[in-house]
This record gives sequence, structure tokens and C-alpha cells, in this order.
Amino acid sequence: MRNEGRPASEVLAELDERQQRDPDVHGARLFGLVYPTGREDIESLIRGVYDRYLFSNALNPLKFTALATIEREVLTATSQLVHRTATEVHAGSMTSGGTESILMSMLVNRERARAKGIKRPQILAPASAHPAYAKAAHYFDMDYVRVPLDEGYRADVGAARSLLTSETCVIVASAYSYPHGIIDPVSELAALALEHGCGCHVDACIGGFVLPFMEQLGRAVPPWDFRVAGVTEISMDLHKYGYVPKGASVILHRDDDWLWHQTFFYDQWGSGLYATPAIAGARSAAPTVAAWAVMEYLGEAGYRAIVRGLCETSDRVKAGIGDIEGLEIVGSPIGPLIALRSDRVDLYAVADVMDERGWHLNRNIDPYGLHLMLSPVHHETVDELLTDLAHAVKHHGVSKGRAARYS
Repeated sequence: MRNEGRPASEVLAELDERQQRDPDVHGARLFGLVYPTGREDIESLIRGVYDRYLFSNALNPLKFTALATIEREVLTATSQLVHRTATEVHAGSMTSGGTESILMSMLVNRERARAKGIKRPQILAPASAHPAYAKAAHYFDMDYVRVPLDEGYRADVGAARSLLTSETCVIVASAYSYPHGIIDPVSELAALALEHGCGCHVDACIGGFVLPFMEQLGRAVPPWDFRVAGVTEISMDLHKYGYVPKGASVILHRDDDWLWHQTFFYDQWGSGLYATPAIAGARSAAPTVAAWAVMEYLGEAGYRAIVRGLCETSDRVKAGIGDIEGLEIVGSPIGPLIALRSDRVDLYAVADVMDERGWHLNRNIDPYGLHLMLSPVHHETVDELLTDLAHAVKHHGVSKGRAARYS
């Protein structure tokens, strides 16, 4: 830190210069990490929320009762989307993101398993599951067992059954997976969990605000939510396809009393009872209020309209990829997440060419190839994307060796 401060204009000018070194989050050339709609009305609403709640703290719901009500209404709205029919709305909480939602879910399953006398509970998760499950196992002294994928890049149910042990406390399914955009066989995995007497967590951090509206639009969506017997928990990120800023996710439990396994209570200090339902203590109120505001503003009809356009964009991209000789889409992705493979060209070398042209495609390891997460704003650049991708496939050189990294 400097001894003397600097003028605000100078500080902001430097931030502007530094920000230009990173990808433009509104430029429709970044595929993942941010999910721009390209709609100024939504972003203006969010800025208005942040002006009002930028300095608010969501730690104490007894102090900020209006804020607590807003959070409960977000939980109620998301519960309705995934057909949670229980009357209580307290069987869930807001978190900072998909990782924290998954951590909280795994903590609940660990505590339930320990109550049954299981000393080292086991997480059974598809090989395509988010790394947060492995992170939870590392943090919470659990075992992490990977279920192989079938030829369609879905969790192999037969393999999952063979890997079950008396220590298995939760079976994981993705709706849909980050690497491939494919829904696991949720009904079969949940039935296995029900038969085994353990939890089944559906990770819908990506698909939670896409799949319900696809179904409403008449698109075929396999069963994945609380209508499936045996599904005990669902995580959903509002800061992805819910179109609010980072820091907004939910974890929902089917049964009301599961939340108490998630909540930490402590009163052995001088300031009385301390209780939190997630890892964070103090947390910004703005993402939660933004989630409430955007859902109130758009309503289901607004989300349906956005998802309709997003599906049309995805269809255009998939059709265009099908016309590029040497490229193949991995499996049968249901939504706006597409993975690519090739037996004929080095797709990392193709990605190098795309990098040079200002695109930010992601790289996959298994299968070796490319990865695109489409956002509504990408409807503006579909033709340019496909033209440049076809050029890169024909005119790439030797791969520069850039590794596949999510972070």
C-alpha cells in the first residue's frame, strides 16, 4: 500500500487499462465463466440493486428481516422451478456459488452418514462431475469414488451399482455436466440411491435455469428434478443462466430437516449464538437481492423467451459444426454447452488459431477437444464464430501446447 493515496480518477483510469488485458465479458467471444444476456434493461436493473445493497450484510437474518424475506422468496421461487412440493421453504439456503452449494450438500450427507455410524462416508460421483465433490471429500474427511461414463458420456449405472459399499452416503448426478453438457441418468441413479438408503444430489448448477424453461417450451428433457423419487438435493446457480452477478447459488433439500445438518451453531463465546447455513459468515446481500429482482422482473415468461433464443442459437451452432468436416460433437448435449472432438485434426491447434482471432474457446482433456458454453449474447456472433472455426480447422499449425484448465 502506498503511503499517500491517489486521485480516484487516476485509480479508475488504471483499472480501465488493466481490465482491457482481460477478455471483454460483453464481447460475445468468451464461452463460460460469465453469462451475458446482451440486454441493457436487465443490467440496468442489477446496477440499481447494487446501488441499494452494495454495503449490506446478509449474515444476520434477525437484524435484517426484510433481507431475510427476500432470500426466502428466492428459495421459494427456485423450489417451484424444480418441483419441490414441501410446504416449508427453509430446507435450503443461498450460497456464493456452485462449489459452496455442493460443499454444503456433501456436509449434510456426511453428517447423516456419521449419525448412522459410518466413520468415513463415501461420495459416489460420475467421472464428469464437478471437482467440488472431490474438494468436499478433501475438506470433510470423506472418500471420493469416480463412476466411469458410458459411451454416451453419462454415468454408467451398472458401474455405479458395482461401486456401492456400506459407506456410500450419496450418489451424484449432473443435470447437465460441465465437460460435455450431458444429463446423467438421474432416474436410475436416484432409484439406486433410494434402494441403498442414501442421498442423491443433482448438480444443476448449470442446467437449473435452463432445463425447466426448455421443458416449458416443449423440448424433450429427461426427468431430473424433485419429481424423481430418490432425488434428495439439488444445487442451482443463479449467477449462471439466472443472469445475476457472481455470488448467487442455492442448495435445496427435499426434506425440511436436512438443513439443520448444514447449519453451524456456536454459542461458546462472549457475543451469544452464532449460526450460519453455509461456509461464509458475513456475505454480500447484493447477489441475493439481484437474484430476487431479476426473477421478479423477468418472470417465467421472460426466462422462457431468453431460453427460446438460447436454444435457437445452440441449434445454429450445432448445425454449423456439423457442416465443418473433421469436427464431431461429443455425445448428445441437451442445452447450450457443446464439447467437440476430432479424429482428424488437432483441436488444441485449432484453438490456437481461434485465440489469435480473439475467441476464447475452452479446451477439454477427455475427450481431447474443445468446449463452448453459449450465452444469449452469442446470437450476435454465430456466423462469425462458425466462419472462423471452419478456417481454423483448415489452416491450423502445430499446437502451442496450451493446457486445458478451468481455472
